[in-house]
Amino acid sequence: MCSVRVSTEDQAREGFSLPEQEKRLRAMCEFKGYEVYKVYEDAGISAKTGNKRPAFDELLQDIKDKKCNTIVVLKLDRLTRSVADWEKILTFLEENETFLDCANDDINTTNANGKMTSRILTSVSQQEIERTSERTKIGLAGAIKGPLFK
Repeated sequence: MCSVRVSTEDQAREGFSLPEQEKRLRAMCEFKGYEVYKVYEDAGISAKTGNKRPAFDELLQDIKDKKCNTIVVLKLDRLTRSVADWEKILTFLEENETFLDCANDDINTTNANGKMTSRILTSVSQQEIERTSERTKIGLAGAIKGPLFK
């Protein structure tokens, strides 16, 4: 099973495109002997708290229905950039005897050290989002006030 996501249309066309993510994840699954049940794609949808992600919701349901037991992603931030959301996901995975395997982040949620690493990486991702938001607010406030000098 693979989960791929890009958060903007620009990302969908460039950078970590969905086809590139899927290609890398399929190669990883083949190397590790994982059977790919399904590829779940949420193109152009941020992993921000509160966003509806139909493919992610379908993935969670398939886990509940015991159709798959491992989530494979390129990076942890493809799932979430929220510490609170990650804790909910981690609890959900534990309750459903499901694990996460990240190609780039080398996260293993089957042990305490892997869970700790995932929490640290999610904290860093959340901090990046919060800093971007702060810079945007400062930029907008400056644009509204106008130039300092005439």
